Amino acid sequence: MTEAERWKISFAVVTLIALVTVTGGGAVYLRQQLEPADPQGEEQPFLIERGTGLGRVAQQLEAQGLIRSARVFTALARYRDQAGALHAGEYLVAPSLTTQEVLEQLVTGRVRHYEVIIPEGFRSTEIAARLEAAEILRAEDFLAAIADPALAKALGVPANHLEGYLFPDTYNLPRGVSAEDVARVMVGQFQRVWGDLGAELPTSDPALNLHDLVTLASIVEKETGAADERPLIASVFLNRLRRNMRLETDPTVIFGIPDFDGNLRRVHLEDQTNPYNTYRIRGLPPGPIASPGAAALRAVLEPATSEYLFFVARGDGTHEFSIRYADHDRAVDRYQRRRRR
Repeated sequence: MTEAERWKISFAVVTLIALVTVTGGGAVYLRQQLEPADPQGEEQPFLIERGTGLGRVAQQLEAQGLIRSARVFTALARYRDQAGALHAGEYLVAPSLTTQEVLEQLVTGRVRHYEVIIPEGFRSTEIAARLEAAEILRAEDFLAAIADPALAKALGVPANHLEGYLFPDTYNLPRGVSAEDVARVMVGQFQRVWGDLGAELPTSDPALNLHDLVTLASIVEKETGAADERPLIASVFLNRLRRNMRLETDPTVIFGIPDFDGNLRRVHLEDQTNPYNTYRIRGLPPGPIASPGAAALRAVLEPATSEYLFFVARGDGTHEFSIRYADHDRAVDRYQRRRRR
């Protein structure tokens, strides 16, 4: 801002707030009040909560020593027709800024951002907990937003819930942002990644729609952490689906158990009331059980070519694959039953 512009604002504000009588020289006084509160001061956090009015914001700025005068700040915002233009959020504001510069920062919404890492395979409750731990928002608000069918429809998600469409990635988010906006960012990232994959890869099974493929990818994601195994895992499930075999995968059962304590029991595998119990239902469960990453999505779009129908964990993070049940049963005995004895 030029000196001429600053003086223009100064005189206009003097007229608006009738400070021409202060100390016998209103323009000089006002010019002083527009100067930095502390030219050598360092940045400090400043929070504008949602619904906070201009006057309260100005008072808080003055109380924190970030501006010289709340009255002048308020008058300046009104003169610029920016009284209602302040954005909620957390800022890093330096008292070395002029009042005009502080106002510009709050109007343009240059809020402070925090890095939040959402790992592959996180379910929505885990994502919500991590966002709350970073003080971005309340977990309950996020869970309510992603369960809103209207929001899912608005975002183009073919489901009533955003589970599985909250893409795992590293996000830089401001505190105080709405749950809906965070969901939009995550779903938007999913759609960008999916668009890139869909443009370069064939669809593994024309009978599967987007929701089916995301659901299957979420199961693949939870079944293995070994990147090179994902296409093989996907091929097993696709082979079973084509033969109308049950998927019989533990992660789906666990997803459908409220307050799961970490111990999967036989009673859980026999529970016919659990819609995610793939030991009892045929085909895919109702929806995704976690957020699949790009590799898992790629695996269901371009699975390995195999005749495998079974696999069992070896205990080292990898799996033994089998075509025949007899071979699978021997592998289970070798890697699991004997280990439990």
